[in-house]
Formats: sequence, structure tokens, C-alpha cells
Amino acid sequence: MIEFQAISKTFQRRAVLDDISLSLGRGNRVALVGSNGAGKTTLIRCLLGEYVCQGKVRVDGIDPRQDRRGVLARIGFVPQLPPPLKIPVGELINFSASVCNTDPKRMEHVAEQLGLDMDVIRRQPFVKLSGGQKQKLLIGIALGRDSDILVMDEPAANLDPESRKIFFNLLSERLDGTVMLMSSHRIDEVAALVNRVIELDRGKVVLDDHVEDTVDPSALQACTLRLVRAEEALSKSLTSWGFVATGDGLAWTGTVAGPDRLRFLAMMSRYAGLIAALELK
Repeated sequence: MIEFQAISKTFQRRAVLDDISLSLGRGNRVALVGSNGAGKTTLIRCLLGEYVCQGKVRVDGIDPRQDRRGVLARIGFVPQLPPPLKIPVGELINFSASVCNTDPKRMEHVAEQLGLDMDVIRRQPFVKLSGGQKQKLLIGIALGRDSDILVMDEPAANLDPESRKIFFNLLSERLDGTVMLMSSHRIDEVAALVNRVIELDRGKVVLDDHVEDTVDPSALQACTLRLVRAEEALSKSLTSWGFVATGDGLAWTGTVAGPDRLRFLAMMSRYAGLIAALELK
């Protein structure tokens, strides 16, 4: 359904995407992961037809640069950064619903499930909403319509814990027959939703892990490891994964989400010389 063929993109002579080729078929639920600057948002912008790039992007054979309206009509999109729109919330919903021929009440219903009081904010300019309110409204617009492609760039970043839970429950109801591409820094949150993990690093695909649907994707694997010596960079990486040092600081314990196991091992491979033992159960 979605094809990236030898995609490269540079900004001020710096390669942000470097010869990326990927194929996303119907039923693929993809977690797009990587550090800041890895190229995740740029790849999404190329899919949406916002950027000119080298190579080819196709959605069922259609070039999103040549037919943006046709491609975007099929995509429910949640951006990482809300646009600075000054129009009232009610007008934004009505406009969004008219573009994709849906009932604006459907979008409002999703937003209200996430905790928005539409009667209170309906006449407020979108730009005046809080970060969390903007995100809930954008999610409502994306999920309150018919689409066979869902593209979300850090969609839960500004949501409170209860809204996050509701959002992921709503998302799980929309998975059948769709292609989902979600960038996230927290793979543990989306582990139960995805069946494929793609990691970008410096504009290249360094991991493409397909997780079998027959395996429980929400399962956590206990991990213990022993280091030869302490290293600040490795300690920071392990801490970011939620690991905790014990004893002399050379022993670490933590858990790794099933779909994230290869990404974790890929990270650990960079410090292979420091590892005395590693076990995943």
C-alpha cells in the first residue's frame, strides 16, 4: 500500500534521510522509533507530500506530491507539533469534516471521550488551547473519520495518563484493515498495538523487526546484565530504558517490551566490549 523507494532528503547539505526503502502493507501496524534527529518526522512529511525528496513515495501507486488531496483524503494524521491556527475550534472541526465527507459530530465525540468539553472550547481560537487540549482535538479529528491509513507523530506526547489510556483503547479499535505508522519514543506504550518496529538512526533504517501476531505483543521480557566496567554513556542508555543498577553498579535489571527486543539488543551491541553477561527471559 505504501512504498518508500530510495528516499533521500537533505537540509542545508545535511542528509536527514539516506536511501530509505520500505514497504508497508495493509495490516502493518508500525512503531517508527529513533532518537531526535533520526529522520522520523521527515519521513512522515515525505509520505504526506509536504517535502520534495529524492526517490519515490507511493500510496497505492499514487504520488502524494502529484495528488495530495487524493492521498490525504485517505489518511488520518496527528502531527507532533500542533499548527498555529487562529480559527475557532468549531470552525476547524467543520472544515476538517467537510474535507473528508464525515459528520463533525463523530470528531467531537472522540475528542469528548478524551476529556474535552466541546461546549466550553467551541468558540475559542485553536491556538489559544493548551497543549493537551490541542492534541486531544487533533486526535479527535484523525480518529473521528473513515481512513485506511493512520499516521501519527508522537500523538500521546501532551496527553495526561488517563487520556493516554483512552487514546490507545480507541486506537486499538481502528486497527483492522488499516495501515498504521506511529512515531514514538515510548515503545512500551504502543507494544500491544504494533506488529512491526522500524528504527531510524541518522537517516538510515537500522532495524526492521516484524513481530508475529501469534505472539503476545504486550509481553515483557525480564532482562539482567553484568558489565565489565561502568561507562557513563551506557549507564545513561540503560537508565532511559528504565533499567536500575544494583550492587556495585555493574549489575543492571529491567524489562523490555516484546516488539522492542531487537532494538534493545541493537543498542547493546554498541557496547559489546563492556558486557560480561546478558539474559532475556
